[in-house]
Amino acid sequence: MSELSINTTQNVTINFTAASIGHRILAFGLDLLILLAYITTIGLLFYYTGFAENVENMDGWSQRAIQSIILLPIMFYSLIFETFFEGQSLGKKLVRIKVVKIEGYQASFGDYLIRWLFRLIDIVISSGVIGFISIIMNKKAQRLGDMAAGTSVITLRNNVNISSTILEDINEYYKPTYPSVIKLSDNDVRIIKENFIRAKSVNDSILLTKLTDKIETVTGIKNQSGNHVDFVNTIIKDYNYYTQSM
Repeated sequence: MSELSINTTQNVTINFTAASIGHRILAFGLDLLILLAYITTIGLLFYYTGFAENVENMDGWSQRAIQSIILLPIMFYSLIFETFFEGQSLGKKLVRIKVVKIEGYQASFGDYLIRWLFRLIDIVISSGVIGFISIIMNKKAQRLGDMAAGTSVITLRNNVNISSTILEDINEYYKPTYPSVIKLSDNDVRIIKENFIRAKSVNDSILLTKLTDKIETVTGIKNQSGNHVDFVNTIIKDYNYYTQSM
């Protein structure tokens, strides 16, 4: 698996592990099985309810309309799930890989839409050959849809300890300070924490200031402590407090 370097808006490079072609194929295969289960379930329902016979007696237009309704979830499956599950279809979630922006932020609906449109070339027309070759040849493990959308697929299967994740040890008596931290995403907090740890390790006051400014801009929160280290540390702990309580 190749390393994917992402430059954040703080001009700090963060390294991710690009999802291997094997993991991407496995996720795709699982998604196909899920869609097959969906089709099988619909078929059984039609058969046992007697609706299949009713469809056979309908005119051609009505039959095609019903077929279209059944096929719509299949056509838009990846677009719908990646949009609502932050870059993961059910197959990707099971394999623990996800779509992210090259800049390190959460991809938008427009990005997922571009990837979905390019599936016609990457997967459908070429039977996956074009997508396979582009992933193998591209240093960021991108298929054509990823290149067009500015995204890549990374693995979440990193062997890390708690200090390398967004998780923080919080005791039951902890009292949060900034409720608006819930405006941040897991991806935002992960980037904040990685930069925070790096900045503290080398006493980088400039990066700490930029982190504070960025958090204040995104969330509308104002630093009440006046100390950048205390502020960012509290933001990370507060985010853990609220998300772990949900």
